[in-house]
Amino acid sequence: MTPRYDVLIVGSGHGGAQSAIALRQSGFEGSIAMVGEEADLPYERPALSKDYLAGAKTLDRILIRPPTFWRERNVALLSGRRVVSLDATAHHVITDTAETIAYGRLIWATGGYARRLNCQGHDLDGVHSIRRRTDVDRLIGELLFSRNVAIIGGGYIGLEAAAVLVELGKQVTLFESQDRVLARVAGEQLSRFYEAEHEAKGVTLELRAAVDRLEGVDGRVASVRLRDGRSVAADLVIIGIGIIPATAPLIEAGAMGEDGAEVDRSCHTTLKDVYAIGDCARRQSTFAGGAAIRIESVQNAADTAIAAASAIMGQTPPHDAAPWFWSNQYDLRLQTVGLSRGFDAAVVRGNPRDRRFSVIYLKDGCVIALDCVNAAKDFVQGRALVVAGARIDPAQVADPSLPLKDIALSLTY
Repeated sequence: MTPRYDVLIVGSGHGGAQSAIALRQSGFEGSIAMVGEEADLPYERPALSKDYLAGAKTLDRILIRPPTFWRERNVALLSGRRVVSLDATAHHVITDTAETIAYGRLIWATGGYARRLNCQGHDLDGVHSIRRRTDVDRLIGELLFSRNVAIIGGGYIGLEAAAVLVELGKQVTLFESQDRVLARVAGEQLSRFYEAEHEAKGVTLELRAAVDRLEGVDGRVASVRLRDGRSVAADLVIIGIGIIPATAPLIEAGAMGEDGAEVDRSCHTTLKDVYAIGDCARRQSTFAGGAAIRIESVQNAADTAIAAASAIMGQTPPHDAAPWFWSNQYDLRLQTVGLSRGFDAAVVRGNPRDRRFSVIYLKDGCVIALDCVNAAKDFVQGRALVVAGARIDPAQVADPSLPLKDIALSLTY
């Protein structure tokens, strides 16, 4: 007999877990199942490139909820299965274990797969990504006999891994194809600050570095060959160049979308009774000028999960929350609120040499985002400026002695 659930959640990461949690908190009494590719209970992925990689936290300490939580709330965990096809008319999915599972409503929360290099040598032993707990376990095992680590990609994953590994005594070289790290997500002031911090810790940065291929010996990676002809020794390589949304079965079933499934404010796809949330969904955002975008963050996964759960419960989805994100590198705590894409001015508040400062991003004179380094008060208080799209005096906001909450209160929106 084909099992059927009132709500079937495909994906057991932050978005999937929060969907089940939100439904039960809203009083949903129907049956819920969560299908996940991994054997583990839902866990916090951001820790993988930070505390988990460093050995500071074990799996049980990064679980989103303890095992008893799911049992007590009657959420069936169908682990170790991958949904390979979806029939939106018949309301069922088929897994890679040839199971057919029927549903009343479906929440697609699969996130994405780590983007791989497409050059020669990408499949050598010793080449890793950081997306799943098992990825990091394999990486940790190989660190025992690795000395020279190459990281390809200067985004947050690459920088966080670099910070952990250099402190573990590894020789770390980070390759970034653009002219600065964090080029896709932050302004030059923040990029240059983090470049200086990593270099001071011993990380070698190779900017404008075009990787030609990975070279190996006896099937294992041994070096990174650049297009300028240079070869850099590497007995372990970490690829951190983004993700590919895991939406193939959804799109094949007829859902609309490129680089993520298109959803409305309630996270409903173009398929009946099918929702998509988190990293794999493209949703209009007030904080992107109304454009439909994918936001890869825990906060977005949770917010879109709540939106989908609200819709299923017949409730009005909550208003857009200001996107936020964090990154830990060394003793630096970066907190970001808003989306800086499209900014036309940036104000530095405080002195980066003090390792406590913020960058405030403006567009047409209005605040659209803040990057706060070891400046938690700015992050908390600056949220109001972002939410309001406040028009501010750059000289005033640059003065760190003036709390941002006072600036926010003094403004007329």
